[in-house]
Amino acid sequence: MKKKFTLSNALAVAVLGTLGAAVGCSGKVEGNTYEDNGGVVKIEFKSGGKAFLSAGPATTTCSYSESGKTVTMTCVGDKTVFTVEDDGALSAPSDGLLTRLTKKK
Repeated sequence: MKKKFTLSNALAVAVLGTLGAAVGCSGKVEGNTYEDNGGVVKIEFKSGGKAFLSAGPATTTCSYSESGKTVTMTCVGDKTVFTVEDDGALSAPSDGLLTRLTKKK
């Protein structure tokens, strides 16, 4: 007896594929380091919502939280909301001093 590939089978495969991609690509920033193109600015995201922002020789202790595709970081009372891009990079607001930060390997 031959099995037919029905619309419900196709939908099930699509849902499973989407879930697999979402789980596999869910990028938590915790435990990762991000830096700008020249390596001048670096952010190290640690456990417990702590982060270290380095700009040249100066390092500042910050806090952060993640929600969906956004990372909100607070340093010395200033809040910056990053967007997590599809490639895992962090995109800073265009009106801020920070630029696009990529995950350091």
